[in-house]
Amino acid sequence: MSKPQIISDTNKKSLRIKSLIKNKLSKFKLKNLNIVIGGDGFMLKTLKKNKHSPKYFYGINSGDYGFLMNKFSSKKIIYNVNKANLITISPLEMKVTNKQGSTKKFLAINEVSILRQSRQAASVFIKVGSKIIMKKLISDGVLVSTPAGSTAYNLSVRGPILSLNSKKLSIAPISPFRPRRWKGKIINDKLIVLIKNLNTLKRPISAVADNIEVRNAKSIQVKINKKIKFKLLYDKNRGLQKKIKIEQLRKETN
Repeated sequence: MSKPQIISDTNKKSLRIKSLIKNKLSKFKLKNLNIVIGGDGFMLKTLKKNKHSPKYFYGINSGDYGFLMNKFSSKKIIYNVNKANLITISPLEMKVTNKQGSTKKFLAINEVSILRQSRQAASVFIKVGSKIIMKKLISDGVLVSTPAGSTAYNLSVRGPILSLNSKKLSIAPISPFRPRRWKGKIINDKLIVLIKNLNTLKRPISAVADNIEVRNAKSIQVKINKKIKFKLLYDKNRGLQKKIKIEQLRKETN
């Protein structure tokens, strides 16, 4: 079993935290461990680079909000890591075919975003499993979000917040024009979502897996890849599930 490793971005705060804990690695009980120092974006990037790794990931926030991360405490870092709770999540797999016929695949831990690429609104067809749920949606775009990502971009477009153990995905429109009142749909995470651009010439769209963009998308297939399982560690009483519940309460009271 390998020794704990530190993976850090290069901002000053991250490097300071790294220097504070690098001599404490031998005190961590879990050896098959990566300590990731940075913000949410850095954590997403790190997880995707290590998509086949059996290691555990403990994130330390040195960015802004750090929803996927833990708060750093120099005095409690050893205790917090050794007593951390495990959460296992699987990412979305986005398969995109562009208008030239080229196909690419990318992973998304938070969401797949389908966005208008020009001043023209997007015009898309949406199918879930064998059922057509939208013959023609005219909007700025549409999101397919995981439970872990449901408090990110999905929440900003008024999509539902999903519990980590819900086994659901959220489909949420972005600024829908027609039908104006469509609020999206919550679906079983076993189903495959198919989104097609109905007008590639006049209304080009981009498909974005977290922060990786494919332009001029013609069709997009989105599904959960359950063969990939990320093992994330969270401090007791500050876990990802609790953060999601707090956001749910905030949404209900607003």
